[in-house]
Formats: sequence, structure tokens, C-alpha cells
Amino acid sequence: MYISFTFLTTLNRACKQESRTSMPEPVNHQVNAARKTFQTLHQISKLLNTNLDPSTLSICVRLCENGVNPQALATVVKELQREVKVLNSTQSGSAPSKASLNK
Repeated sequence: MYISFTFLTTLNRACKQESRTSMPEPVNHQVNAARKTFQTLHQISKLLNTNLDPSTLSICVRLCENGVNPQALATVVKELQREVKVLNSTQSGSAPSKASLNK
């Protein structure tokens, strides 16, 4: 479970650059470009083992677009992932080790 500050910063920059188009384009082209950009971001996310599904990644993108600090967002996401892991291991009956919680 690794989500890096660099990934979220890059994500934030990519989203801002996408929104700075100087010439109006047909809506279909904009939708296709946005879809392709998001697919690329999701692939990067998977390569970095962030464990973010497309809907969660979409929320992170929107938060960055609206000015949320990427480093703070990364910290929150990692903490939520850690808490989910603890809850899942508690429900399955096995206590997680300290080493697995710090990942």
C-alpha cells in the first residue's frame, strides 16, 4: 500500500494542464481526451501499487483539482488504507503485525 507524494503532485499538475486548453474543442474530443488521461493516470497508479480503484482515484483527482494539498491527501489515503487493513484483519480473527501496519 504505497501512495507517493510525487504521484499525487504529478497527478495534480496533469489535471491542471488538461484544464488549460486555449482553443475550444468539440465536446466528444474533450471527453475522449479526459478518458485517455484518466486511464493513463490509473495505469500509473497501478504501477506504483497505490491500491486505488478507479472511483477512489477519480475522487483524488477532483480533490487535487479543487486545491487539496497532494501531500496531505496522500497521508489521509495511506491512513485510511491502514485502518481498513486493521478492520479487515480484526474481522477475520487475526491481529496484524506492526510491520504490516507500517507499510
